[in-house]
Amino acid sequence: MNHDGIGNSCGTKGHEAAKLMAAHITANTNPFSWSACSRDYITSFLDSGRGTCLDNEPPKRDFLYPAVAPGQVYDADEQCRFQYGATSRQCKYGEVCRELWCLSKSNRCVTNSIPAAEGTLCQTGNIEKGWCYQGDCVPFGTWPQSVDGGWGPWSLWGECSRTCGGGVSSSLRHCDSPAPSGGGKYCLGERKRYRSCNTDPCPLGSRDFREKQCADFDNMPFRGKYYNWKPYTGGGVKPCALNCLAEGYNFYTERAPAVIDGTQCNADSLDICINGECKHVGCDNILGSDAREDRCRVCGGDGSTCDAIEGFFNDSLPRGGYMEVVQIPRGSVHIEVREVAVSKNYIALKSEGDDYYINGAWTIDWPRKFDVAGTAFHYKRPTDDLESLEALGPTSENLIVMVLLQEQNLGIRYKFNVPITRTGSGDNEVVFMWNHQPWSECSATCAGGVQRQEAICKRLDDNSIVQNNYCDPDSKPPENQRACNTEPCPPEWFIGDWLECSKTCDGGMRTRAVLCIRKIGPSEEETLDYSGCLTHRPIEKESCNNQSCPPQWVALDWSECTPKCGPGFKHRIVLCKSSDLSKTFPAAQCPEEGKPPVRIRCSLGRCPPPRWVTGDWGQCSAQCGLGQQMRTVQCLSYTGQASSDCPETARPPSMQQCESKCDSTPISSTEECKDVNKVAYCPLVLKFKFCSRAYFRQMCCKTCQGH
Repeated sequence: MNHDGIGNSCGTKGHEAAKLMAAHITANTNPFSWSACSRDYITSFLDSGRGTCLDNEPPKRDFLYPAVAPGQVYDADEQCRFQYGATSRQCKYGEVCRELWCLSKSNRCVTNSIPAAEGTLCQTGNIEKGWCYQGDCVPFGTWPQSVDGGWGPWSLWGECSRTCGGGVSSSLRHCDSPAPSGGGKYCLGERKRYRSCNTDPCPLGSRDFREKQCADFDNMPFRGKYYNWKPYTGGGVKPCALNCLAEGYNFYTERAPAVIDGTQCNADSLDICINGECKHVGCDNILGSDAREDRCRVCGGDGSTCDAIEGFFNDSLPRGGYMEVVQIPRGSVHIEVREVAVSKNYIALKSEGDDYYINGAWTIDWPRKFDVAGTAFHYKRPTDDLESLEALGPTSENLIVMVLLQEQNLGIRYKFNVPITRTGSGDNEVVFMWNHQPWSECSATCAGGVQRQEAICKRLDDNSIVQNNYCDPDSKPPENQRACNTEPCPPEWFIGDWLECSKTCDGGMRTRAVLCIRKIGPSEEETLDYSGCLTHRPIEKESCNNQSCPPQWVALDWSECTPKCGPGFKHRIVLCKSSDLSKTFPAAQCPEEGKPPVRIRCSLGRCPPPRWVTGDWGQCSAQCGLGQQMRTVQCLSYTGQASSDCPETARPPSMQQCESKCDSTPISSTEECKDVNKVAYCPLVLKFKFCSRAYFRQMCCKTCQGH
């Protein structure tokens, strides 16, 4: 979510005062409201269905909320101390509810442009004693009456998002009758509603709506090049995002986070995208409708206009090739054709006129969607899973499902619903009878196969084959079966799948099972000696993953924790080494995201507190008698750094009294001891004990003698 003024039109540069998402706090910031841009962003986020995590019932907890306004608990001086330190206090007492001004350490009035807390005492020309409420000074102990919001009228329905094929239009209402104020509640309920419009099908041959949205980007450069864009609806993409595939290139990209409202979520559903979210549409093309198709794909029908056809096909050809599975008549719906076991055979689809649509001419198509006979056939062939062909229908022509046999057919199940043909009065005399088809080819070339005779429905007048529903189902004879080709198969090698490689790199080994077997029945085999198989024995062991292993991070031991007390760090060296640890590579050759940490936090216990440290006492200031001597006293941390955290009460003295012995050697007789005449203050020198100082002693020699 962008700040106001960054990528949007809101913010302090326009007429709108700075709001909650302002890039910078100013005196005009109102911390209790969203800007129009922020409101639109949050609303569209919730409208697109991403706020459903807020729908659940919150846990039942009793919270004890403060009953007193914060500005009453912490006055303006205390708020200043929180921001600017213990010596700060309030200054500039005027607009305290809009900006709190505080005294800084340099004795200047400063502000963070933040209002004082709710409930802080204030004063204006009209209000002698007030408190702050939502940026204004109001009479103390009062606040405006709260008003709950009410919905305004719905707006007129907007323009339809599509001209045909089922678009949507919307209508809005606002919570402004009245708007919530004074802490009142916002309106609950639907803010925007949608309805279907222009539900008539688009004209035949019209361009697909999603296809057109992708094509709109053809004339816009993408990473410096132009592409032709087609819709991409493969796995792993959101159905309501506009993902487009660059035609002729192997990549797709999201060109828009949401398709235009009214675009179908996917090709096989009537559901449409609104605001980037898939919404249900009934078969009557109406948004939110409960109308459903019956099994015959008739909207609101009762399923009486079609018959269900189901069958199981497991015939086979000994030499392989294409073989007919079932005919799907025109108008069929809910078509499903599926293997019953994974095989090397392939399901194919062709027209009555032998034009193959899927897997024809011994060419295997990639699994994908095929637009055939007026409907979409989804051909799936997952790795190591069952092959299938599915379509919703209805088909616009007769189709024939084939199977391309490359090994024995283990079985194909099919089912679809065909429209019931109402026969005219001229057909009433036509008689239909069950007839057995000729024996099918043997399902296996050895070890016991099966031949079948299926019962089909024929018209007696021209002996033509018709749908089975024309004959009486109760009189249908059972299918005939007989065994064939019961002799054992020649021995052959059974080769198992390779097991996982013993190493992922630097050369490993993998193995597989190799047996000589002979099939002696449909579900029975015997194992022979290796000599029983005449061809060369396949290998059972081979080397694999011979590529060199990529370099890897190797971490050395952690260092000791430094410093020796308090929070610190341990360090270690991390090297990029070859897999056998013999070579060291530059760090860039190892993956940055997998690099082990080279530093972690640690602590060897709390550091000792700072303490007073004293120096040696200096010389006594008096050469004779009482004087003073000094020493240094410092508060030092355990590392020897100056600190201010020593207790002042425990501070040792930095000065003390001292006494020097006076020299008792008599004055030399060569120099007369007398008070200098001009000095009248010798009695004072004696009284204040200055005789110990050399200057005064010399000037008042006689007075100071013996003292």
